[in-house]
Amino acid sequence: MPQLCDLAINVNGQQTFFINQKILSAYSEKLKKIVRREKRKSQIKNSIIEIDDFPGGPDGFELVSRFCYNHGEIKITVSNVALLHFCAVFLGMTENVSTSNLLKQTETFLDGMIYWSWQDTVSCLKSCELFLTNADSSGLVEKLIFSLLGKISYNIDIATLAASSSSSSSSSETASRFRFSSPSKTTPESTKPGSSSKQWWFDDLIILPPMIIEKVIKNMGAYGTDNDSLILTKSLLHFLKMAVLQCKSGAKRAALYSRSAYAGLADTAVHGVISMSCSFSCRGLFSVLRIVSGFGLSKDCRAKLEMLIGGMLDQATLDDLLVSGHDRGVFDVNLVLRLMRIFVHSDLLSSQKLKKVGTLIDKYLCEISPDQNLKASKVLGVAESLPDSARDSFDGVYKAIDIYLESHPTLPFAERSRLCRCLNYEKMSLEACKDLAKNPRIPPDVAVEALKLQHSKISKGEYSVSVKDLKGPSMINSSGMVLYNGDVESLSPENQDTRMNMQWRVMELEKACREMRRRMPKLVGHDVNVMRGTTPYYSRSPLPKLC
Repeated sequence: MPQLCDLAINVNGQQTFFINQKILSAYSEKLKKIVRREKRKSQIKNSIIEIDDFPGGPDGFELVSRFCYNHGEIKITVSNVALLHFCAVFLGMTENVSTSNLLKQTETFLDGMIYWSWQDTVSCLKSCELFLTNADSSGLVEKLIFSLLGKISYNIDIATLAASSSSSSSSSETASRFRFSSPSKTTPESTKPGSSSKQWWFDDLIILPPMIIEKVIKNMGAYGTDNDSLILTKSLLHFLKMAVLQCKSGAKRAALYSRSAYAGLADTAVHGVISMSCSFSCRGLFSVLRIVSGFGLSKDCRAKLEMLIGGMLDQATLDDLLVSGHDRGVFDVNLVLRLMRIFVHSDLLSSQKLKKVGTLIDKYLCEISPDQNLKASKVLGVAESLPDSARDSFDGVYKAIDIYLESHPTLPFAERSRLCRCLNYEKMSLEACKDLAKNPRIPPDVAVEALKLQHSKISKGEYSVSVKDLKGPSMINSSGMVLYNGDVESLSPENQDTRMNMQWRVMELEKACREMRRRMPKLVGHDVNVMRGTTPYYSRSPLPKLC
């Protein structure tokens, strides 16, 4: 009586199957030859035969074994037909070996592909993922893709899908790239998707691997620079966004593909964004940048995308600029520096846009300053990326520098002085200069220089208040201040309040000036360590406005 399991086969080094040699050899010519060759080599009965590169690995071999042990019968479905087909090809399970063999059965099943539903076609494509090389070389993937495109063309207007641009001529040209034309009749109910959205088809394709998605788009004639479809672009961005989420969550599928496998799709999406830039806001462009930046985007595509964003930087918000960094830093400061260079050199730059971005950059500096990995040169670069005319006041820049110095207490003295060079003391408020003079984190020479400039402004009368159209005599004090010395009661009640308020402001300014003059001689030799722990001016209750 022959042994039930007289042959051991190890598949792809993953699993060993104990089978009956006669049963499997009855359907597979290749297996019969392998067994004969191995037996001749080893001369040892019941030795283990190793088979490498078997399609589908142990799962594929198990399905074939079931087919053989079940007298040449197995239930073929859209989910397993591709695997069974390539196993049959690998093992040579042709009609020459046995009638109605596995290869013939799978070919007959695949011939009915044109009658499959949309979901059946997608499921079959999905099943090719683990043996994509075999499926692609045999032409099966291309046949399935053509079937998908045919079903898409039944449900939507090809021109709308392929080219959602305003030019009707380009739309018809792009539509001609399709291998299928849209017939007058609609597709059967079994192939229709449930969604009425124009991108319903891409929502279902998200489960497919990036290589198959790439082939679908290539067959649509919309790959790379040929992409001028808004629908396709948004669908691609959605696909890439889902891939990012899978990578972050550590999904099993994400481990199968490197991020570079998505590079071609990322470039295609960016080309679509560039060709349809009017359809994307500044925030939308930043969102696109966040999605595609991790997929090995080409330098050319990145530069074009950043050019679009930089041109409309005045529409950005603080949240838009806070893009995660890739070089140890919390934020991508280099990106902001590149965008600032583009913005400053743009053709449609106005004073209003410049000042709007100046305010935005000051807020950005305050936000990134606590980052422990942020270098002082980056802070200085961002602060100096705009001309002085972009800021009416440098109080925001001083606030950011103070936060940075507080977060980096070990910063060398020379670096502190170099960092403060971006401050324009003439555009700092008196209150900010007073805080700077008392700030132990600011080098003394910087504080002296700032106070000298403020003192010269006060001496020149730049902080003085001019009172016009006053009736009655007036007097000018030694500081150039105009004080009213007439009969207040002779003025109207409204004018009385105005004059009294202005005089009160002038008195406050004179008091601040005297205090500054008293402190200046002592400032250089002052021990800054005594004042450590003072509260910055921008976190205390503000002093009365003096002008």
